[in-house]
Amino acid sequence: MSEQHDIVIVGGGLTGLSAAYYAWTKAKENGQEVRIALVEQGERLGGKIDTLHRDDCVIERGPDSFLARKLPMIELAKDIGMESELVATNPKAKKTYILCHGKLHRMPQGLVLGIPTDTKAFLKSGLVSPKGKLQAMRDMVIKPKMTTEDESLGHFLNRRLGEEVMHNISEPLLAGIYAGDMNKLSLKATFPQFAEVEREYGSLIKGMQATRQKGQSVPGLPDVAKGTMFLTFRQGLGSLVDKLEEILKPHIAIHTGVSVMEIKRSSESGYELELSNDTFIQAKHLIVTTPAFAAAPLLKPYLNVEPLDHIRYVSVANVVSAFDKDKMTGAWDDGTGFVIARHEGRAITAMTWTSTKWTHTSPQDTVLIRCYVGRADDEERVDWPDEALKHTVLNELAELMKIHAEPRFMEVTRLKHSMPQYPVGHVEAIAAFREALKTELPGVMIAGAAYDGVGLPDCIKSGRTAGEEAVLQCLKEKA
Repeated sequence: MSEQHDIVIVGGGLTGLSAAYYAWTKAKENGQEVRIALVEQGERLGGKIDTLHRDDCVIERGPDSFLARKLPMIELAKDIGMESELVATNPKAKKTYILCHGKLHRMPQGLVLGIPTDTKAFLKSGLVSPKGKLQAMRDMVIKPKMTTEDESLGHFLNRRLGEEVMHNISEPLLAGIYAGDMNKLSLKATFPQFAEVEREYGSLIKGMQATRQKGQSVPGLPDVAKGTMFLTFRQGLGSLVDKLEEILKPHIAIHTGVSVMEIKRSSESGYELELSNDTFIQAKHLIVTTPAFAAAPLLKPYLNVEPLDHIRYVSVANVVSAFDKDKMTGAWDDGTGFVIARHEGRAITAMTWTSTKWTHTSPQDTVLIRCYVGRADDEERVDWPDEALKHTVLNELAELMKIHAEPRFMEVTRLKHSMPQYPVGHVEAIAAFREALKTELPGVMIAGAAYDGVGLPDCIKSGRTAGEEAVLQCLKEKA
């Protein structure tokens, strides 16, 4: 017995859910019935989004927020009636720190994605030596590289701003997004705007200054998104997943706890998917939203999957600690948190004062602190037993922040093989792979964090693009 569908989405993370939602709404807008199925190997939907409610605290075990200026998430929230649930960061918590040379340094004012745009504030900072500051200021006069050829993010920043800025400021700020190695990450796939402003203005600093002066206003932003860099949802990101599941369940077939074992060509329906529970699904259109390492074996029988194999994944962990406020000592509420330069050799790579940054996440008498562990070439601790991780985190909190209180509880979450690393040449390689898919496996698309950006809005955009395109193809076939 096999199910018949028009579109099957493989993977039930945010990309897959977005693909399903926008495919369903696109079909509805056109007054057509399009049969959609979603297959997720886990027992629940949402992928890395995982919100825990414990002791009146809202704890994110996966991602905790998204960039406010990226509209796809806000548009989705509006579409499903959740715009009123959006929450901004605490406007009083404006300080952020970088741990460098064993000391917490206030992040210089005017940093835009780690690029100094307020040169006076930068020159006063203790993060970089006088020699390093001089190297950075050379960016204002050295010639730009006008070619559009890709290079590593580390090489670019080292070339424009010098080694010290790259290691002490840019690396802890930017590489933290990917938990990656700056010298291996693709510039074009991570921060293409850097190369664009270099070519346009002849200088990275001048270009980012001009961008900042023009303002960061984005048309369509709701009031809650103005004046904040990040947003989340009052009941956690998991509430978005719950709402999507509630909307979709009556309209599409959702299979959880089952894997796609093989994709076979079928002359009648286009493709037949063999599932791990010995059932089959047939469809003309497939959207594969799994990580690249899971997508590659499914597609390998039909085309060269080297571009997918070249995408490495890094494992990370996070440790959330809840403390009684009246037992706390140290400067635990002096901002949003800090990031740590790789050369510090710490277990913790970053720390967020969660209950200060996001005041809705805990009661008044509770302090939540979230610490991150693991990055490229430093993943060993992620596999440590829970007690060892907890002990290490508490030791470093005591050492760095003078926090000696015993936590009320701690939550450890491991996100194995969760952070895709875009190699140099990634954009061109994935574009070519998608062209090959059109020829070798017409009707099959790839979408998700492995290809189009790791942020939650990027995943939504990627899923929406694929979902709507699949429906348009279905409508053409039905016409």
